[in-house]
Amino acid sequence: MSRLFTSSFSHIILFIGIFVMVVPVWMIFASSTHTSSFINTHGLQFFLGDSFQENYLRVLLYKGGFFKEITALKMFLNSFIMATGVALLSVVTSLMAAYALVYYRIKYATLLFWIIFITILVPLELRIFPTYSVMAELNLVNSYFGLIVPISASAIATLFFRQFYKTVPDELLESAKLDGASTWRFFIDFLVPLSKTMIVAMLIFMFVFGYNQYLWPLLVTSSEQYWTVVMGLKMMSGSIVHRFAFVMMSMVPPVLIIIILQKHFIKGVFQDK
Repeated sequence: MSRLFTSSFSHIILFIGIFVMVVPVWMIFASSTHTSSFINTHGLQFFLGDSFQENYLRVLLYKGGFFKEITALKMFLNSFIMATGVALLSVVTSLMAAYALVYYRIKYATLLFWIIFITILVPLELRIFPTYSVMAELNLVNSYFGLIVPISASAIATLFFRQFYKTVPDELLESAKLDGASTWRFFIDFLVPLSKTMIVAMLIFMFVFGYNQYLWPLLVTSSEQYWTVVMGLKMMSGSIVHRFAFVMMSMVPPVLIIIILQKHFIKGVFQDK
């Protein structure tokens, strides 16, 4: 009886948590399918309206910004390119950095790792202006390269891969050497396949991290053609239903990434093997 009560109480708490998180999002979505005049008169709605297609198409294709040069569709493309670039570059560099720290037996490797890891403690705001100066000197302002590269080094991802590599038995390396595998071949043929669940988890983390960036894109882009979705959330204008529609569409890419890769994500985090 006690176990049944505990289980029922846990499920009630879980459903309350889901309700608190999901209902506001649903109300924003439902309200975005009504006309602006209806929402201004009746407030937020729980049930869907009949203006879904009209509102969402207008938001996607309407040219906004200070100079009316950018559409929401272009912002989504910019954010997707930026987030994908940050995720891929972060994973590649972290994989190789962790491999070097664990398998190359570098002198002071532990010290080097902690120097890398301690960069987490340096706030982005403190290094953003020196980083911008470097990008400006290299003529990389208003470019995808400038958006992606400066925030693509991830100490957290390096930590995860380093700790994972330390769990790989040394016998695997010895067997690879006996089979004549080179250092690079051991990395590509053995470690990378073993790391695939962790790679997927880090790709999701870094994609969401890159997608949610606001301060760095705001500083490194003066052209509206490189505005991202998060910048659009801050700077967009229009009726309340159009802002609601923009907010809902801005959630779609990261949510889709997580839904599609959730199985690998859970395995990568908890190493359920």
